[in-house]
Amino acid sequence: MVNIIWVALFVIGLVFAGINGTMDQVNEAIFSGAAEAVTICIGLISVLTFWLGLMRIAEKAGLLRGLSKLLQPIAKRLFPDIPKGHPAMGYILSNMSANMFGLGNAATPMGIKAMEELKRLNGNRDEASRSMITLLAINTASITLIPTTVISIRIQYDSVAPTEIVATTIMATTISTVGAILIDRYFYYRRIRKKRA
Repeated sequence: MVNIIWVALFVIGLVFAGINGTMDQVNEAIFSGAAEAVTICIGLISVLTFWLGLMRIAEKAGLLRGLSKLLQPIAKRLFPDIPKGHPAMGYILSNMSANMFGLGNAATPMGIKAMEELKRLNGNRDEASRSMITLLAINTASITLIPTTVISIRIQYDSVAPTEIVATTIMATTISTVGAILIDRYFYYRRIRKKRA
């Protein structure tokens, strides 16, 4: 579905540019945007490699494991349907820990593995379970302590103080996570009330 939306946006943009006679500006924007994207990606490689290396050291030192243990009581309350010791919980905790450090690239594989395990728990049905919906909400809104990707982009564009967004990011992501959990719970209990009625 998302692919269809992107193709539709692209086609509508080209048709609109053709009608307005601004196709040359569209071509220029496409090529300059592509060149800038490659430059940004190459610049991000060094910073992300540094942060991923730090996270690997933190993982080897047991920091991420410790954070996972701290998050476990919260995760048990958020995901009461997951049996104790199930692999899905480990993947969920790893996903949450990686997201807290702003490592979306590292968090994504863990989130996918968690979803696979949750789908098995759900009897491989196509309908999302309560835990799957909760994981998606939390993963999307995720509390971020160190926004590594944003910091690296700010460094790339010669920001005077690339880390000044950390406090704002923590506040914004905390509010978004609490909001996501409240909305998730609201719709869950509303659905239960409808089933009982």
